[in-house]
Amino acid sequence: MKTTVSQYDFERAFNDMNRGNQFSYNGKKALFEWLEQYEEDCNQEMELDVIALCCDFTEYEDITEFHNDYGQDYGDTMEDISNHTSVIPIDDEAFIIQAF
Repeated sequence: MKTTVSQYDFERAFNDMNRGNQFSYNGKKALFEWLEQYEEDCNQEMELDVIALCCDFTEYEDITEFHNDYGQDYGDTMEDISNHTSVIPIDDEAFIIQAF
């Protein structure tokens, strides 16, 4: 049995798991939209697992913050980083990556 999750339900699930601050509001919105598109592209439903998402994805305010975690070997733009992992843009500077 499956339940359709709205963006509101998605955000609430993070709060219910005490992970409301794991991603910014805009980050959760971008992640939700990316996951919906992923489901559509793969024609496969996903199970909402907040803890797994928190382990698998990391939000960065900018490239500098990313470099603090990964160093500069992966490039200086979101496009460069996307050659190594999934990148979900939030705005011109902030983004989420799938941890690698």
